[in-house]
Amino acid sequence: MARSFLNLKLAFLNLSSHKLRTFLTMLGIMIGTLALILVVSLGESAQKSVALQIQKLGSNLITILPGKAEEGKPPLQLLSTTEIKSLKNKDLLALKKLPKVLEVCGYVRGSGRISYLKKSKNVLFSGVSPEFLKVENASLKEGRFFTSKEEKNFSQVVVLGSEIADYLFGKENPIGKKVKINGKSYKVIGVMKKRGKILFLDYDNFVFLPLKTAQKKILGIDHLHLIRIKAQNEKDLPFLIELVKKTLRKNHHLSDPKKDDFTVRSIKQALEIFYLITNTLKLFIALIASVALIVGGIGVSNVMYVVVDERIREIGLKKAVGAKNRDILFEFLEESILLTFLGAILGILLSFIFLFILKLVLTNYFNLEWSYHFSFLSLLIALFTAFLIGLFFGFFPAKKASKIFPAQALRYE
Repeated sequence: MARSFLNLKLAFLNLSSHKLRTFLTMLGIMIGTLALILVVSLGESAQKSVALQIQKLGSNLITILPGKAEEGKPPLQLLSTTEIKSLKNKDLLALKKLPKVLEVCGYVRGSGRISYLKKSKNVLFSGVSPEFLKVENASLKEGRFFTSKEEKNFSQVVVLGSEIADYLFGKENPIGKKVKINGKSYKVIGVMKKRGKILFLDYDNFVFLPLKTAQKKILGIDHLHLIRIKAQNEKDLPFLIELVKKTLRKNHHLSDPKKDDFTVRSIKQALEIFYLITNTLKLFIALIASVALIVGGIGVSNVMYVVVDERIREIGLKKAVGAKNRDILFEFLEESILLTFLGAILGILLSFIFLFILKLVLTNYFNLEWSYHFSFLSLLIALFTAFLIGLFFGFFPAKKASKIFPAQALRYE
């Protein structure tokens, strides 16, 4: 043990006497470690952030999208470049009559330009059913939401997201004022309470219109982009999902489940698919990041060969006074492992700093609720990998050093 500490002390002195060379050698290990930890930590942070956002919506939600999706894969609508029109308003009405259902909301989405006096801005709008607030656990800052009567009558009323309201009206009370969306006049009847981003949609920069108003007066369509159902209890979800599928097949005149033109999933199922995709991406990118560690290991090996050549006379002198082959082998192995460990530790410190800065940027400038998560598993993997790289790539130079004959080394110029 005492010999190991002495070897480490000598290794540290040798590395510190060639600071620039040591730093450049560690650079590959630093970059590889940084990349590995960032990939794993960012993936886990994204997963936790999405899980927190889903908790805001509630765990008793069922989402229905147009287009069929295979089990465990994203819905076809998310992958298709053309709009799928299989969900209709009659489906929405049929689903409202099902047992175990608390609320049902239909959605259409689009983009447009909203203006008030001299201020204008490009925005995303969402045409929704009056049940929207209850389905999404949302609430109003002021005013009211539109009624079923206003939706049936294609009323030109609008509820503004909090940031849109602040931009257009500032400190002025927006309730009762008229704004223009794509050149048409709409009366402001409410302002949403600040929500932030949920599932990567910035609800504070949305404007909300009655469903049929958005369908007919802005988009010119008769289909829906999305339906959400809020179940009475989370335990009812499996039963209700099957009932929803039967109801939609009946509405769409389908007898074969393989020909379904819709996708029905609970929020939990959507989250599981998201985890599957992100875990696969994490693994793939982590493997790419590990290439940098291998390249760094090759750099360590090359430098250790140079170090052995520089210290041949020293090796010969140690052997002349009684040092054994294994003593020389362990001395150079420990120096190689120390080199890779120092690179890994610097990479870990850099990843701490980078993740902290990223959290500040995402929360303060992009309004994302980002969960700061440092993966200690990736830290342990990085340190263990650094040890293996130092051991493997340092072994061959250390073996070369241990085989040097004393007489030959002392005559070396």
